[in-house]
Amino acid sequence: MSDATGNSVPLLGRLKDSDRQALAELFSIHRQRLWRTVQFRLDRRLLGRVDPDDVLQEAYLAAADRMQYFVGETAISMYVWLRLIVIQTMINVHRRHLGTKMRDADREVSLQGLRMPQATSTSLAIQLSGKLTSPSQAAMREEMSDQLEKALEQMDPIDREVLALRHFEELTNSEVAEVLGIEQKAASIRYVRAIRRLKAVVSLLPGFGDDG
Repeated sequence: MSDATGNSVPLLGRLKDSDRQALAELFSIHRQRLWRTVQFRLDRRLLGRVDPDDVLQEAYLAAADRMQYFVGETAISMYVWLRLIVIQTMINVHRRHLGTKMRDADREVSLQGLRMPQATSTSLAIQLSGKLTSPSQAAMREEMSDQLEKALEQMDPIDREVLALRHFEELTNSEVAEVLGIEQKAASIRYVRAIRRLKAVVSLLPGFGDDG
């Protein structure tokens, strides 16, 4: 049984008693989606150096220490709450490993009072070019990534964020609205607008116009 936000009522009831086993079960339910978030948003320079599973383990321990802050927050889904903790953990990981090499502050976006790593043009370009080319077209994929990254930089950061949340983290529209702190209707409008702008951007790139 779940409530209006998709939270499991029995498990949430156990959380009120600071039941860590309940948290472990909830984390396990959402683990694959959280892993996808880490894999997508991890700075490219840390690939091979930082294991997404280690990030999730650190995030789980942080969630265990902050269970009391979720209890009673019926307006937010458990998944979105866990994702917020994962994002904060990722920021800490980036700072530890990159230090002064971190991107400028404008590479983070403030949502609901929490600064988050943006869905960067680089991450989006890599994912998009991978979908538009076959694994055997490595050279073409690299060229496409460079072209897409430059084009995506022209888009509004929040529009890029909406695309990332919907297509690469695979959040529902209601979850996107929670993350962005806006109404579901507004989230839908921003998504449609972002898709329209992405198509306009891609259509201007050589070789993309006929790909649909």
